[in-house]
Amino acid sequence: MQSHELKERTMCFGLRILDVVDSLPSTSKGRTIANQLSRSGTSVGANYRAACRAKSRADFVHKMGTVEEEADETSYWLEMIIRAKMLPAKRLQPLLDESNEILAVVVASINTAKRNKR
Repeated sequence: MQSHELKERTMCFGLRILDVVDSLPSTSKGRTIANQLSRSGTSVGANYRAACRAKSRADFVHKMGTVEEEADETSYWLEMIIRAKMLPAKRLQPLLDESNEILAVVVASINTAKRNKR
């Protein structure tokens, strides 16, 4: 996957996350998860853009590690919403799948960068 494609994909992902956040109940539990989900879900794309501007391979690997953490955290919050039955699983499953696919692409990129470093 080309970097411009992943930039677009993570941007769309962040926008979809914000749509979910808007749909969460305005209870204490809903607000707590909404805050966490909006931060992690939108930072996937922001941190990926930063990784694309890395000054070295080591910097790229480090920044992509942050992308990995944020994508994984986003999956966690989506799973939390599903288990808490705050929104229907059927609605969130495609977004959870996308989160896990982005995570897989990021991990593969990290592994490739580390392998090419040698």
